[in-house]
Amino acid sequence: MTWILDFLHGLMDFQVGLPDLVDILLVTALIYTLLTLLRGTRAMQMLWGLLGLVVVYLAAAAFKLITLSSILSQTLAMLPIAIIVLFQQEIRRMLTGFGSIGWLRFGTGNSDQPVLVNELSLAVQTMATKRVGALIAIERTDTLDPWAETGIPLDARFSYDLLLNIFVPGTPLHDGAVIIRGNKIVAASCFLPLSTSHKISSKLGTRHRAGVGLSEDSDALVIVVSEETGTISLAVERQLMRPLDETTLRNALAEHMYQLNPEDEEAAS
Repeated sequence: MTWILDFLHGLMDFQVGLPDLVDILLVTALIYTLLTLLRGTRAMQMLWGLLGLVVVYLAAAAFKLITLSSILSQTLAMLPIAIIVLFQQEIRRMLTGFGSIGWLRFGTGNSDQPVLVNELSLAVQTMATKRVGALIAIERTDTLDPWAETGIPLDARFSYDLLLNIFVPGTPLHDGAVIIRGNKIVAASCFLPLSTSHKISSKLGTRHRAGVGLSEDSDALVIVVSEETGTISLAVERQLMRPLDETTLRNALAEHMYQLNPEDEEAAS
């Protein structure tokens, strides 16, 4: 009981000032941001595994299991390096999120011109009807320059006809993704990161994994048209919305890009 009384006396003597409150709030926000990034990913499972090792080590030390505690102590000594290796994607995503804050960004992100949602939705529906595979990434706040640099630069004004011609089967630009910024097609035939999420159905192909993968690394909207089924999908915030048609795609784009109702979006376009 003595240590409990000492602890209570210590709490009574402890005074919390403004710097302490700010410190607690910042640490809480950091932990919350990290858990938000890890939620629904394999990294969360690995995090629980690491916490399990820590619990086992503490239990082994408490019960004086010398051999087990020695092995685990050596293992946990490598924990900082293990965290960097295991969570490199999440760490990169977090740093990208900080870098995309308005006052930290210089000369990146969308142009002032909006994507022509109606023309884009109509072009996607046309490709879906003809079962022409397509992968289209729409830049929002986070810059897509790292992935645009992997493709063929176009810097051409967006149009219905141009988008259809890019994805004509057998043409040099057919494979890969088109990246759209504002009212321009920045690049075509771009390589996008593939998602390793176990939530993606095994029936879906590389295009769908690439779409979800980019939505994991940025806030981009990624449209996927299946070459096999003609199904339209939209990857946004690590989720895959499907199946869509021209109307539901247009409404989803308007909602996520401009926070508009469908009627407002038609007026704006």
